[in-house]
Amino acid sequence: MEMQSNIQEYLKKTGFKEFSPKAFLFDMDGVLFDSMPFHAIAWKQALANVGVQFDEYTVYMNEGRTGKSTVNEAFEKQYNRTATDEEIQNIYNDKAAIFCSIAETRPMPFAKEVLNLLHANGKKIVLVTGSGQKSLLSKLNETYPGIFNNENMVTSFDVKYGKPHPEPYLMALQKANVKPNEAVVVENAPLGVRAGVAANIFTFALNTGILQDEILANEGANIVLPSMQAFHEIIPDLLQI
Repeated sequence: MEMQSNIQEYLKKTGFKEFSPKAFLFDMDGVLFDSMPFHAIAWKQALANVGVQFDEYTVYMNEGRTGKSTVNEAFEKQYNRTATDEEIQNIYNDKAAIFCSIAETRPMPFAKEVLNLLHANGKKIVLVTGSGQKSLLSKLNETYPGIFNNENMVTSFDVKYGKPHPEPYLMALQKANVKPNEAVVVENAPLGVRAGVAANIFTFALNTGILQDEILANEGANIVLPSMQAFHEIIPDLLQI
């Protein structure tokens, strides 16, 4: 079985003696919600409004950063400086308003089935997102009832560094009360994958966006899959580990 070889490589790299997944740590945008196309439009427009060029591909490459980090990344490339706190707040407010005006709350296909299956089998579930988009965070319980609450969520409001730093996933391990080899990360963003790998957690990358598989693999993803449906299909194997 191919996954067994990936697990063996993970154990060899991390030095853990076993892999026993008890907790599943999910990113939000591009994993639980099919929202990245709307984020791309909103970031591109909000930054263009202050004269900063930021194309769709760059949005996907920077997905997972906090709003502050995203704005600073853009400003450093174009203006060779970080943005002021006022600039950051104004741009992020503009981005959030644009997003709310155009976005549809679209659950990622098979996300509900994945969460319900894991929940039914007693697995811990933690949301780990760099987003502070309140319009989406507020939709979690409506879209996935009985799964999320304040105790099993890590958002941009909780972290100091954010992805690609491992801090969000290390915080999620604490919330789930598990060790790195007792968890699984489910991500779609290069920086999110990097954060999960840096936290020594077995990391699945779901390529639900416009990037090449190689980009996710090169960030250290243990397994790259094309969709949440593909992840749903291998959950029975994970439950037997």
